[in-house]
Amino acid sequence: QLVESGGGLVQPGGSLRLSCATSGFTFSHNAMSWYRQSPGRDREVVARISVGASSTSYADSVKGRFTISRDDVKKTLYLQMNTLKPEDTAVYTCAIGWPAWYWGQGTQVTVSS
Repeated sequence: QLVESGGGLVQPGGSLRLSCATSGFTFSHNAMSWYRQSPGRDREVVARISVGASSTSYADSVKGRFTISRDDVKKTLYLQMNTLKPEDTAVYTCAIGWPAWYWGQGTQVTVSS
């Protein structure tokens, strides 16, 4: 099970930290990803993190602003989002795997003044 939290309404330039609490599988043995989807657009991968956090990758649109991390003790995935822009507005979903094979329900992020 994947349960995202931390979404909400934020002004442009603001920050949010998303969390994804996991259960039912061996978190530490799996790469993890964050995806997002906004109305009328395809779902896109935002960031990925490998087993042991030895490697990460980001979409060009979020590089330098977003940071993915993981806590294998808490079995939780994070996405720190800084300098948010209106175009970051979307439903953000965490997923198991790289490439992903199982997704959570998502949390809404709205960036607006």
